Amino acid sequence: MVDDAKRDVTPTGQPQPVSRRQLLAAASALICLPVIPRLAMASTVLAVRTWPAAEYTRVTLELDSELKAEHFTLENPHRMVVDIEGLRMNDALQKLVANVKADDPYIQSLRVGQNRPNVVRIVIDLKQAIAPQVFTLKPIGDYQYRLVLDLYPLIAQDPLMAFLKQQPDLSGDDPLARILEEIGQGNPAGLPSPVVPPSIVSPAKPAAQLPAIAERKRRQRTVTIAIDAGHGGEDPGAVGKGGTYEKDVVLAIAKRLKAKIDATPGMRGYLTRDGDYFVPLRVRVEKARRVKADLFISIHADAFVRPTAGGSSVFVLSDRGATSTTASWLAKKENAADLIGGVNLGAQNEQVAKLLLDLSTTAQIKDSKQVAQKLLNELRDVYRLHKPRVEQAGFAVLKAPDIPSVLVETAFISNPKEERLLRNAKYQEKFATALHSGVTQFFRSNPHLAEVS
Repeated sequence: MVDDAKRDVTPTGQPQPVSRRQLLAAASALICLPVIPRLAMASTVLAVRTWPAAEYTRVTLELDSELKAEHFTLENPHRMVVDIEGLRMNDALQKLVANVKADDPYIQSLRVGQNRPNVVRIVIDLKQAIAPQVFTLKPIGDYQYRLVLDLYPLIAQDPLMAFLKQQPDLSGDDPLARILEEIGQGNPAGLPSPVVPPSIVSPAKPAAQLPAIAERKRRQRTVTIAIDAGHGGEDPGAVGKGGTYEKDVVLAIAKRLKAKIDATPGMRGYLTRDGDYFVPLRVRVEKARRVKADLFISIHADAFVRPTAGGSSVFVLSDRGATSTTASWLAKKENAADLIGGVNLGAQNEQVAKLLLDLSTTAQIKDSKQVAQKLLNELRDVYRLHKPRVEQAGFAVLKAPDIPSVLVETAFISNPKEERLLRNAKYQEKFATALHSGVTQFFRSNPHLAEVS
C-alpha cells in the first residue's frame, strides 16, 4: 500500500504536476459544499425591555448579533409592524408581550410571532399615532447588540407647555395665554411673576429695610430650577456592589429636592426626567433652556476604580481641562451616557447639537462657581466632602451657554458604606435639604437673577 504522504511525489522526491482533471474535481467538490448565509443562522434574543414614559416609549431587544429590521405603520387602528430578519422565537422574546404596562401612553398591546422562516414579526397596537425611530446599537458596557424601537408622539411634546400645564397656581380666564404673553414681553422664565419674598431675597434684613418694595413687586418673578436626575432607562449609571442603581437613588433625591423647591415661595422646580427612562445629554440641556431655567442641577452618585473613594463633590464646566484626575475620569464616564443609554445618531440635528454642546460663556462659568460653592458648603454638613473645593471638567450636560449649571456627586455608590447611605431615605432627604439650602442661598445673594429683564 502506497503511503499517503508519498502518493503525489516522483521517485526523485519532487511533487507531481497536478492534472487538469484533478483541478476540476477539486473545484467541483468545493462548489458542492453547503454555503450557509449569515441570516440563516438564527440569532438569539438575550433580553427584552420596555421603558414607558410620557415623552416616548422605548422597546429594546438585546441580541447576540446585529440584525436587520424593517418597520411600517398603519392607521384605523394605529399599529406598528416590525419584521426582524435572522431571528426565531424563543422564551425571552415571548416575555415582550407581558412587559407592556396598562398605563403605557403609547402601546395598547403587543403581539409577537414567526411570520415566515427566519423572520419574526412584532405587531404593536397603539393608543395614538406615532413617529417611530428604529435603530441598532453596538455592544457597550454590559450590553450586547441592541435593536431599539422608540415610539414618539406624532406631534412632539413641548417641554415648556407640559411644564406649565403641571403648575398648580394657574388661574384666570386663560392662564396659559397670559403666561405665553409674558414670554413675549421679555420675561426670561416665561412664568407667573409673584414677588420673591424677603426670606429668599435677603434673610439678614427685616422687611421694613427693603427699598422700594412696591416697585420690587412689579419686577420680581418666580425662578425656575431645572433638576436633572442622571442616567435612566437603558442607562443604569453606576451600580453598587449591593446591586443599587445610580439612576434610582438620584431620581429619589431629585424628586425630594423638587418638592422642597416647589414649597418655597418664589421658586419652582422642573425635572428633566420624572421616571425611569433615558434622556440624551443634549436633550437635558435643551429641556432646561426651553423652560427658561434660571439654574441647572444635575444629580449623580457615581463610582470610581477604588472602592475607598468617597464623599460629596460639586463640579462646574471647564473650558481649559479638568482640575483633577478624578474629575477628568468622571467627566469622560458621564459623557459616555449617550452611548450606553442609546441615541439614534441618524436623527440628530448636528448643527443644533454642536451649538448646545460647544458653546459656553465666561459669565455662565462664573455664576456656576458661585452656586457650586454654596452647595458644597451645605453638603459638608451631610456626610463628608471628597475634595474641599469646587472642581471643573468638561461635562457635556453642563454646556448650556446661558444657564448657571452644576453637577453634584452626592456620594460614591462604589463605596459600600456610601451605597448604604444612598439607599437610606433619611440620607436622601439630607442630601435634598442641603441642595435646597444651597440654591436658596445663591438666589438670596443674587436677587437680580429673579428680576424681569
